[in-house]
Amino acid sequence: MIVSVAYFILYFLLFLGLLILLVFNRKRYALQQSHQPRISILIAARNEEHTILRCLQAIAALDYPDGKIEVLIGDDASSDGTRAVVEAFIQGKPGYRCISIRQNTGTTKGKANVLAQLAKHATSDFFFYTDADIAVPPQWVRGMLSEMKEDVGVVTGITSIAGDSFWARLQAMDWLYALGLMQVVSDLKLPVSTMGNNMLLRRQAYEGVGGFEGIGFSITEDIAIFNAIIKKGWTFRNIYDKSVLALSTPAVRFTDYLHQRKRWMRGSMHLPLYMAIIFILHSAYYPVLLPFFAYTSVGVALAIFVFKLSLQSLYVHICLQRLGQSAPWWFYIAFEIYLVVTSVILIFYFFLPLSISWKGRKY
Repeated sequence: MIVSVAYFILYFLLFLGLLILLVFNRKRYALQQSHQPRISILIAARNEEHTILRCLQAIAALDYPDGKIEVLIGDDASSDGTRAVVEAFIQGKPGYRCISIRQNTGTTKGKANVLAQLAKHATSDFFFYTDADIAVPPQWVRGMLSEMKEDVGVVTGITSIAGDSFWARLQAMDWLYALGLMQVVSDLKLPVSTMGNNMLLRRQAYEGVGGFEGIGFSITEDIAIFNAIIKKGWTFRNIYDKSVLALSTPAVRFTDYLHQRKRWMRGSMHLPLYMAIIFILHSAYYPVLLPFFAYTSVGVALAIFVFKLSLQSLYVHICLQRLGQSAPWWFYIAFEIYLVVTSVILIFYFFLPLSISWKGRKY
């Protein structure tokens, strides 16, 4: 009982503070630039024949000079028609190359191995990273470069989920909520993390840590490279703006969702302590308070539920507003139920002695 009450007070104080910071610490991003450097876009692709065309079409529609973009696609031993789809699309496009990846470099594996090898083929000073199931917005390059100041080694955009299904929209709100929490912390100039599906690295910073092959294998290679670059003294920027809002395909099957989230939770072990505390407090809310509800009145339990729902809904509403989006009132209630169910399931699933299945490989 005492633990539950103390937890609730801590949760209230923390998220009220985050909400205040979210309201009063908003930055405007200037996308117009006189300097337009050459850039490289690196994409790791493994069995993505159904998604990669959408990704490449979005890149082809970028509002940036074609002659200053090179696109490197690494075919990671795909067993489907990924290579054929890519080759058909890039035909007649001199700035695009599809590179077959069949061997590992050093101790790297999976996606990190592909990206490490693509970097050796890149010819620019700025490495943009996205995934084969991601569609980036037209202003993506300009938006990311707008925050690439002289001391910055990593710039991170924001990613959400595309799709009109109820399940896809719940996942989209989940992404925007979690990234909104990260944004508030990063706006305080505190390192948080990055996302490999929407990331920009300065070549000098990347090579300064030895690249992906120099940091050791990690199933969350994006977090590992971010931490290594920050330790070298480079700064970072996280951008929460629709100009860099990339859209991923949703996890259709619930098993895919569980594997995805378990991989993320594994990666959260490498987050800074202050960020880990925020996510632990958030995900453990109902597992901690459900036993407390059994010993209190229905009225008190309902009041705690409504309070948390109101605080969280206001936070998410502001996050959506910043991206020019909105949601009906009932969807915030549905999202709360989604969090109740998934947080409990994921905590148990995380501790099960099961391998993580990702892109047809187990880790």
